[in-house]
Amino acid sequence: MIPLQEPFRVADEADAHELADLVNFAGEGLPLHVWSGLAQQGQDPWDVGRVRQAEKARDGQVVVVDFGNGAVASLTGYTIGAEPEPVGDDFPSLFRPLQELENKALESWYVNVLACYPEYRGKGHGSRLLSLAEQIAQDENVNRMSVIVASNNSGARQLYERHGYEEMATRPCIKDDWETETEHWVLLLKSL
Repeated sequence: MIPLQEPFRVADEADAHELADLVNFAGEGLPLHVWSGLAQQGQDPWDVGRVRQAEKARDGQVVVVDFGNGAVASLTGYTIGAEPEPVGDDFPSLFRPLQELENKALESWYVNVLACYPEYRGKGHGSRLLSLAEQIAQDENVNRMSVIVASNNSGARQLYERHGYEEMATRPCIKDDWETETEHWVLLLKSL
């Protein structure tokens, strides 16, 4: 990980509550839907999400923006390797279009989560986190960036396009029993 300066820091387990919120914002509500399916009888799905996010924080996978009162924005990402992930018949249908798009972004640094609490939007945090993501990618000798956005999330798409990302492919959103307004997933790429 590259050195971070305030207000950036690596997330820790204490950020799990905020990270679950932020992941759900970025995922258009799909994370909460998944957590609901994973929750045991009587278990709060948000608790499932918080446990999962605490694990990611323990592994040092998340950067947050924190002005001293907890995380207000977050970035999670990783390098997609050179080989596509198999998408066989047993692959979960909700995630099939997302994996198919990731497979079109081989050898890129994938912005998996970039999210901000609504009251902190429009203040440049997303742009600063995107710049940080590009620094991390370059530090890892990766020469292109990738992200998947929901077709109806015009704010996110505008942010990425302002930073030089271009549409490369789309896939229809498979909804199963997930209630969403998302019709398509859109893969955006940028060369560094």
